[in-house]
Amino acid sequence: MFFSILFLLLTFFILTQAETSLYYAFYGFSLWYNKMIPSLLPFMIITGILVRMNLTECFANLLHPLFKRIYGCSKNVSYAILIGFLCGFPMGAKVTAELLRNNKITEQEGRFLLCFCNNIGPVYFCSFVIPLLHLTKPVPYLLGMYGIPLLYGFTLRHTLYKHSFSHKTKTNVNTEKSIDLLSAIDESVHTSIQSILMLCGYMILFNLINILPHFITPDIHKFISPFLEITGGLSLLQGSYVPFCMTLLTFGGLSCIAQTNSMIYETNLSIKNYIFHKCILTLISGLYYYLIFSLF
Repeated sequence: MFFSILFLLLTFFILTQAETSLYYAFYGFSLWYNKMIPSLLPFMIITGILVRMNLTECFANLLHPLFKRIYGCSKNVSYAILIGFLCGFPMGAKVTAELLRNNKITEQEGRFLLCFCNNIGPVYFCSFVIPLLHLTKPVPYLLGMYGIPLLYGFTLRHTLYKHSFSHKTKTNVNTEKSIDLLSAIDESVHTSIQSILMLCGYMILFNLINILPHFITPDIHKFISPFLEITGGLSLLQGSYVPFCMTLLTFGGLSCIAQTNSMIYETNLSIKNYIFHKCILTLISGLYYYLIFSLF
């Protein structure tokens, strides 16, 4: 009933407020075209090739000794952690799902990774967030954005997932024959373009939903917008309310949740479990950022 009313209202405002609707839809498209394609599509293609050619273990060799000591994980899990933190939303979920579909990791390892490896990327953070929020001392905020999820993953590995990993399974995940380079490129480009086009639809939709708070709650519209789509919402706040913005960056917005759900489609990974752990991370991060902001 709630969603029926929601989308009836959305349809009503689209029909009666065509100019405003066009603005929000085009804004979502421009964010996708200018931010998501250049920052995400190359990583999607490259990681898809690496997974299909069984090269993930070689790529993760550099940091695997450290990750193995901290998380007690296989090289493929180390690879997913590395890509998840380097590339950001929704690459953590995409790589985890691809590794799981290709039998490179177990379901328990996939659930573990999804709890903490799908965050805002450092390129996005440094090029967009730091200038927007005028963070003259960004190091404490960088530590919070990436240190807290890493510590959260460490805590989960030694509590909830202490006895969940099958080391025997992990040592055999790459025994199957890899496909040739041209076939890997073809498959990776095909699935990556499909994924990036789906992200376009999500970004347009959730930016368009901004039309509801725009007319229904105009006084608090700018505070609701980041919950829907984080990039457009932060732009509306114009660098104000730094702890609030940083906390919402951890959550990622409903658009990022929908994107994550699209990436783990047709796997046994649970979006509800992902949201649960993301809410815990958001709460911890919020307390941290309010403390840091009051100190600095």
